[in-house]
Amino acid sequence: MKIAFLFAGQGAQAVGMGKDFYDTYPLAKVIYDNYPEIKDLCFNGPVETLNQTAYAQKAMLLTSYTIASILKSNGITPEYACGLSLGEYSALAYANTWKLDEAIEIITNRGRIMQDALPLGTSKMAAVIGLDRDIILNTIKNVDGICEIANYNCPGQIVITGDNKGVDAAMPLLLAAGAKRVLPLNVSGAFHSSLLIPASKELRKTLDKFSPNKPECKIVYNVSGKEEDKPLNDLLEAQICHSVYFEDSLKYLKNQGVDTFIEIGPGKTLSGLVRKTLTDVKCYAVTDVDSLNQVLEALK
Repeated sequence: MKIAFLFAGQGAQAVGMGKDFYDTYPLAKVIYDNYPEIKDLCFNGPVETLNQTAYAQKAMLLTSYTIASILKSNGITPEYACGLSLGEYSALAYANTWKLDEAIEIITNRGRIMQDALPLGTSKMAAVIGLDRDIILNTIKNVDGICEIANYNCPGQIVITGDNKGVDAAMPLLLAAGAKRVLPLNVSGAFHSSLLIPASKELRKTLDKFSPNKPECKIVYNVSGKEEDKPLNDLLEAQICHSVYFEDSLKYLKNQGVDTFIEIGPGKTLSGLVRKTLTDVKCYAVTDVDSLNQVLEALK
């Protein structure tokens, strides 16, 4: 058995996340009690605050780190780890690339930078369902305005990103090209687009305050969908203004012999993407104590 941990991205957060781990495991209590403000936000909300990018990212990282640490304390460790956007930072924190305090400081700044990066209402993202990536790239390349691919999630599910002009122009063209649906997403701006290049430069200032260690497990990176030997801060600077190759990451992991995927964090989005991308693999999602116990039983 070869295991990969998949760390959930922003959007999976929910009020109450992590509370049953806190009530059940002393390790979770120790981790959360070190960050009382984040703990209170995770357990009690309010949801309007938790859903803001500036707060969601640090809450998700702390919860995902806690869940992965409990798995580790029960003898379940991965050979590989990756995450979706924000989840990449959770994977790196779990792998002791930074101390947890450092990871929290980095992701707090990343959340703030991303929330403040673009004027509200000037840019957007949309999910394109049922269309091949090459057709999408061909369709959006000549639209008036900025329209790029943010996420390669799984076959038939790709997210576009850009300014209002570009995305609005692209949506009817993608439907005409054969997309089953094009759905605007409830996000505050065009993440993973070239519009965030200034934000990436700002983020780099935070990243360069810390000297990352070599991760303790193999990391598959969003910017390429594979392992990388480039400097970590270069990869993370690029990540917020670059396409996320999650589908490619899953295929790479399977090609490396991974046969067991465990999603870490609230929600089951990533395990759904695994099932739409890969066959002949086992996939689990650890969202609460009940699902953790099911995974421990299955992998004993």
